[in-house]
Amino acid sequence: MEFYDVVNTRKTIRDFTETPVEIDVVKRILSVGLKAPTNDHMRNWEFVVVTDKQKIASVINLIPKMDTEDIMQSWSFPDECQQKMYDIAVPKQYEMLYKSGCLVLPFFKQSTPLLRPETLSSLNAFASIWCCIENILLAATAEGLGACVRIPLENEPEHILAVLNHPKEYVMPCYIALGHPLPKSAIIQQKEYNFEDRIHIDKW
Repeated sequence: MEFYDVVNTRKTIRDFTETPVEIDVVKRILSVGLKAPTNDHMRNWEFVVVTDKQKIASVINLIPKMDTEDIMQSWSFPDECQQKMYDIAVPKQYEMLYKSGCLVLPFFKQSTPLLRPETLSSLNAFASIWCCIENILLAATAEGLGACVRIPLENEPEHILAVLNHPKEYVMPCYIALGHPLPKSAIIQQKEYNFEDRIHIDKW
């Protein structure tokens, strides 16, 4: 698949078949992630790949499985496209990870408190790992797979630490679900915009 085809084809997928993702494919996808630009040239990134359903369940144990209708009613979105996305995404936060063919947990090394940065450059490592994650999402698309991410909430990072016993200087920015998309997987039409309106030459 050509690069621009991959970019234009990539969509967030939250509905997967039960077909596992072959570990060789996962390794190929992650190797592309490791080719992303990095802030210090060291690529201090590590990946935990979870395929066993019981292990996945233990990792995502704190993610709510209950109906999220009350949460949705408390939120207000003026944009209809955004509202439709949350209507589909929020109720599937547990299911999309558990039913994925493979759960990838990326980690990056953070030398200073992530949520209390002293300067913008204190977030360099955090910015770099998201370049890596984007490469992973594009590589998954090129492999014909679906993918989605979820940001950890509240005390989920502490839970991940307890389950995996990873080095404390490493931070997990998100969960990445990889899998074979269901044929009728729900896909929300992205917000329409004119890209040229977002580009400013020499001045804003």
